[in-house]
Amino acid sequence: MFTLPELIEEDVLELDGALGDLVTKSEATAALILDIGGFLIAQHGKMEGFDYTTIGALASASFAATQAMAGLVSETNFSSIYQQGESYSLLLNSIDGQCLLAVIFRAQISVGVIKYYASGTITRIGVQLTRARERSPDGGYDLSSLNLADPSELFRKKED
Repeated sequence: MFTLPELIEEDVLELDGALGDLVTKSEATAALILDIGGFLIAQHGKMEGFDYTTIGALASASFAATQAMAGLVSETNFSSIYQQGESYSLLLNSIDGQCLLAVIFRAQISVGVIKYYASGTITRIGVQLTRARERSPDGGYDLSSLNLADPSELFRKKED
């Protein structure tokens, strides 16, 4: 099964840097990396006023529904979803089949600008996730089986 690789400090810094560059260059409000199950892995940008945990869960469900629709029209998959609003819009892209990139941006910003900068970010994140998988090929986490009441087996302090 394709799982989220074990992420070390180097990975987290690179993912955060990729999201930070995307938010800065595109003037997006926020960018999120989500596990395909909707779990929030990383976020960057405006934090107040948005419930990223719920956005992640709903974005994941929306992406799964879109994949089902792709099959109904004889497509292998649809790699992105664009939701246009009056104040904010959202672009959701597949990164590697296991993770998603969600970008929240003001509706006045062109989706083309967001897509342009997101494409490089997707590549950058994908490369870092591949490095993490290669570092520990048998490691990884299926976040859908995570015990939310006690996630201590997954999260621990960095060893010196």
